[in-house]
Amino acid sequence: MKDIEHLHTLKSEILDIFMTLEVNEHERRKRRAAVRYLKARRGIEQRQEKRQLAEEIAELPE
Repeated sequence: MKDIEHLHTLKSEILDIFMTLEVNEHERRKRRAAVRYLKARRGIEQRQEKRQLAEEIAELPE
Protein backbone atom coordinates (compact mmCIF):
# COMPACT_ATOMS: atom_id res chain seq x y z
CA MET A 1 0.00 0.00 0.00
CA LYS A 2 2.84 2.38 0.85
CA ASP A 3 4.39 1.67 -2.55
CA ILE A 4 1.18 2.73 -4.29
CA GLU A 5 1.00 5.92 -2.23
CA HIS A 6 4.64 6.63 -2.99
CA LEU A 7 3.96 6.03 -6.68
CA HIS A 8 1.00 8.46 -6.64
CA THR A 9 3.12 11.06 -4.86
CA LEU A 10 5.90 10.61 -7.37
CA LYS A 11 3.46 10.93 -10.28
CA SER A 12 2.06 14.12 -8.78
CA GLU A 13 5.52 15.60 -8.36
CA ILE A 14 6.46 14.75 -11.94
CA LEU A 15 3.23 16.27 -13.21
CA ASP A 16 3.87 19.44 -11.17
CA ILE A 17 7.37 19.73 -12.61
CA PHE A 18 6.08 19.20 -16.13
CA MET A 19 3.36 21.82 -15.70
CA THR A 20 5.89 24.31 -14.35
CA LEU A 21 8.11 23.70 -17.36
CA GLU A 22 5.17 24.20 -19.70
CA VAL A 23 4.19 27.47 -18.02
CA ASN A 24 7.78 28.73 -18.18
CA GLU A 25 8.05 27.84 -21.86
CA HIS A 26 4.75 29.59 -22.59
CA GLU A 27 5.98 32.73 -20.82
CA ARG A 28 9.25 32.63 -22.80
CA ARG A 29 7.34 32.38 -26.06
CA LYS A 30 5.13 35.31 -25.08
CA ARG A 31 8.17 37.43 -24.22
CA ARG A 32 9.87 36.56 -27.53
CA ALA A 33 6.69 37.39 -29.43
CA ALA A 34 6.43 40.73 -27.60
CA VAL A 35 10.04 41.56 -28.48
CA ARG A 36 9.44 40.69 -32.15
CA TYR A 37 6.30 42.83 -32.16
CA LEU A 38 8.15 45.79 -30.64
CA LYS A 39 11.00 45.48 -33.16
CA ALA A 40 8.53 45.37 -36.03
CA ARG A 41 6.61 48.33 -34.65
CA ARG A 42 9.81 50.36 -34.20
CA GLY A 43 10.87 49.50 -37.73
CA ILE A 44 7.55 50.70 -39.13
CA GLU A 45 7.73 53.92 -37.10
CA GLN A 46 11.32 54.60 -38.18
CA ARG A 47 10.43 54.07 -41.82
CA GLN A 48 7.50 56.50 -41.52
CA GLU A 49 9.73 59.06 -39.81
CA LYS A 50 12.36 58.77 -42.57
CA ARG A 51 9.72 59.24 -45.27
CA GLN A 52 8.26 62.26 -43.48
CA LEU A 53 11.71 63.78 -43.00
CA ALA A 54 12.61 63.20 -46.66
CA GLU A 55 9.37 64.90 -47.73
CA GLU A 56 10.01 67.86 -45.45
CA ILE A 57 13.58 68.23 -46.69
CA ALA A 58 12.41 68.06 -50.30
CA GLU A 59 9.96 70.91 -49.65
CA LEU A 60 12.66 73.25 -48.33
CA PRO A 61 13.67 76.06 -50.68
CA GLU A 62 17.19 75.83 -51.97
